[in-house]
Order: sequence, then C-alpha cells, then structure tokens
Amino acid sequence: MPSFNLFQRLSQAPTKPKSAPVARQFDVADLYQGPIALGAEGETQARPFDEKLRQAYFWIVNHAIISPHYDIEYNDGPSQTYSVGDSRRTLNLPSAQSYSSFILLPLLTFATRRKCLFVGGPGRGKTASALLMGVLAGSTVKEVKRAMQHGHPQMTVADLLGNPLPADLVNAQSMDDIRIAWRAWLGMRVKIVDEYNRIPTRTQSALLTVMGDNYAEVLNHIYECPEAAWYLTANDDQGGGTYQVIEALRDRVDVTVQALAFNPRFLNELLLRVEENVRPEELVPPDIIFTEGEVDQIGEAIRQVGIPDAVRRRLEFFASQFELFETAGGQFEYMTKDTARLAGADRGQAQAADNGRDRLKDLGCQTLNGISVRTLMALMIYAKAMAYFRGNGEVELEDLRQVLPFVLHNKLQPDPDAPFFALPENAAYRSDRLGWLRRLFDLSNDEFNRLDLDRDDPVGVLSAEFDLGLDGVSERETLARLNRIEKLIAERTKGRKLYGPLYDDLLKLKYLHQRYTNYRSWLRSQ
Repeated sequence: MPSFNLFQRLSQAPTKPKSAPVARQFDVADLYQGPIALGAEGETQARPFDEKLRQAYFWIVNHAIISPHYDIEYNDGPSQTYSVGDSRRTLNLPSAQSYSSFILLPLLTFATRRKCLFVGGPGRGKTASALLMGVLAGSTVKEVKRAMQHGHPQMTVADLLGNPLPADLVNAQSMDDIRIAWRAWLGMRVKIVDEYNRIPTRTQSALLTVMGDNYAEVLNHIYECPEAAWYLTANDDQGGGTYQVIEALRDRVDVTVQALAFNPRFLNELLLRVEENVRPEELVPPDIIFTEGEVDQIGEAIRQVGIPDAVRRRLEFFASQFELFETAGGQFEYMTKDTARLAGADRGQAQAADNGRDRLKDLGCQTLNGISVRTLMALMIYAKAMAYFRGNGEVELEDLRQVLPFVLHNKLQPDPDAPFFALPENAAYRSDRLGWLRRLFDLSNDEFNRLDLDRDDPVGVLSAEFDLGLDGVSERETLARLNRIEKLIAERTKGRKLYGPLYDDLLKLKYLHQRYTNYRSWLRSQ
C-alpha cells in the first residue's frame, strides 16, 4: 500500500455506536398509529448521515487538520481531573467521546448551512479548514480556491459581486439592457471570505446583503444565491484589521471558533506530509463527500431534533439575565440596555444610580448588552446539530452548554469594569471569552437550581394553562385567572430587588393579564 493512502483511511467501525433516533416530523399516518411508535422502517431511514458526519469529523481531525485540542468535553460518569501550575487550573480527562471545537463547529455549520467565523493568528489552519468544507460539498480544490474571496483594502462592490458587460454599458437604452457578469462564488454551496475585516466598509454593506438576504444586486439586477454554508476568517476580531467590521455584518455570524496554537509534539505529522509531498485537501475520501440532497436531508433531520422543556427553560432563564438596565427607562418596558445604547447615555453615570442590586450576584452586570433573537435562534440550531451529531434525538443540557460559548463569542460583550472581573480568581476571564461564557452559563444554572425552578415555577404554570387555549373558558374562570396573576405580581414585587429573570417574568404576567382582559371584554360583548 502506498504510504499516502494513510491520509484517506476511514474507520470501518461505527464512530459512536448508538440506537438511531426517530424523526419527529408529523405524518397523517400517525393519527392511526395510536401511542405505539413507528417500526424499524422509519428508524432505519431516519439517519444514515449522522455517522457520515462523524466519519468526516474524525477524518479531518486525525488526518487533515492537526487539532488535538478537545475543548468540547463530554463525560459519562466520573472523570479524572488534575490541578496544574501556580494558578491551579484544571486538566480534565473526559470520560466520554469529546471533540475539538475548531473542527466540529465548522462541520456543524456545513450541516446546517449557517455562518462560521474563524479567528486566530496567521498559519493556524483557518483557511485550510474552510477549504476542506468546500471539498466536502463536492467541489474540487481548484474550484474552491478560485471561488474564495480574499479581503483587501481596495476591494470594490464589483470585485465582490460582478461587473456589467462593457459593450452593454455603451449600447444600453435602459438598465434592463445591461447584463451582469456575476462572480462564480455567488453560486457556490460553500462560500469562503478570507480576512473579511480587511474589506472596505461600503463593500462590507454589499456583503451584508448577500449574507443576510441571500441575494446580490448590481445596477438593479438581482442574483438569487443558493442556500450555502459561510466561512469567514480574521486574524483579529477584537477591533483590528484594516477596517472596522460593521455591527450588522458581525451580527450575521452565527458561531465563532478560535484556531489554537500548534502542538510541536505532532511535528512528525507535518514531516510525513513534507516527505510524501501530499496535501490533505486533495485526498479527501469520496465516502465523506456530501451531495446537495444529502445536506438538505441532514438539515431537515437536525430541525426535527427536540429540545425538552426542561432544557429550553434553562436557556430562557439564562437569556433573561442580560437585558435589564433599571435606570435606563422610565417606563417598565424600556428598562433595557438597548434603550441606553440607542440614547447614547453615559453608562457609568447610569450605573452609579443603579446601586440597589448585588452586582456580583447579578450576571447581567457582567455584560454591556443582551442577547438578540437571531442569536437565540442560532443557539438552538447549533444545540440541535450537536445532539444530531452525537446520535441523539433530543438536546441535552450539556449540548447547549458546549455550543453556547461559540455562538455568543461575538454577541455578548463583557463589561471589563464589572466587579466579577476584579476578583483574582476571575482575572483570566478578561482574555478567555469562551471560558467566561461557559462560566456564566454554569452560574446561571446554579441560580436556577437554587430557586428550584424545575419544580416550582408558577409563571410557567400560568403560561402552560394559557397555551391550552381560551375556547370554552368561562368569564368566571377568566376572572379567577386574572386574580391569580395579580396576586402573583403583588407577591413577586413585594420588597424584592429587580433582577433580569424577575423582570421578564413580570412582563410575561403583564402579557397574560392583557390577553385575559381582552378575552373577558369579548365575552361580555356576546
């Protein structure tokens, strides 16, 4: 066997032997099946592709991109831990299959056709990893390289999208007569923009339209782009680069992964490539190439992965910590950080007036902003994709915990003046944003457990009761529910400081009260 075949070797054994979950997609036949689950036929068709995704992951991590950093840790039982160095940092040996975020998150981006940003210093494999994703989509290495957009300070909109044909510009009587020579990359299923923070601001706006709305426009002509996975790279995403990245473009990025340093202990792998003169991207095994239809099916299967109410409730509780800014608004609904941002208010002055809360306990005091709807949707999609990749039919809390730092990396901005960062044990979180976000989620879960919200959540009970619908609810019952809501609000607001979760609970109760009030008015008009 020639030695370079080592690079094309795939594992013959299942990468994660586990029973396959069943898709939850509704079928009218379900109405006749009763409570009994569908048989083996539906199960076997549900997922041949999660194993293919895992094969692709292990091929990349073992043979293509040398990334021995297992920072997405899963445990199945107790794990071995060690305290290392003067700082006593923990080295954990996971007891279950764990993953490298630098490979796994781009692969999940490929499967869900979202947008991934690579950050890190030059020569750490950012572009090579993006190139491999293009090859997995069925393109040749040459096609992917030619379609790759390289950001540079003189890049124009025409460079990015396409040119009008010169002859048409001279002879055309109207804009409709001008034909556009569109750039080939717009039609690719994997789009790569290298060093996107070197693109001029005006061209960034054109890129934003393609990323956000999936079409390109030149001289009133429209090019509809196919659904695609996006990969962007930046050496510095903290304000460096030739141009500042516009906020809307940064917000379109769904997940951010950091390229970590090369471990010299793996130098023999590089030596083998030099001696055999091979490039991994040219040796991708055909068995892990995905057709367009396969990616469509994977995306549909990922959307069918369930998020249990208990996991969703933890996410709700976490997200509710960050938007409240009590001194920013006079009206209850406008007491948010976004209100202060829009007004350009002096944040230090507003914080000085907000002296009632425990600023160490309140997680919202650690951030400058809240979490947007787009970010929450991305978070749920990646949690589903992680569960699918692990062969599960439902998202576990640990799936959410593992993907959360990478989704919020560019979205939740830390407040460096927060008391939390002044504690010596938290000093490392000033630079380690992923570690800080994971710590933030752990603290939120600790508070959720302390409040015993899994078992005692009266707002959740009222909400579930309302979700059953109002058909047949009598006026007497409506008045009783209104009374319960008012009593709960009075109880919750009596002598308590206002924290983010309480603020969102009160807004939810106000919403329910208004819906029942409207329903009562309708009943009386009948």
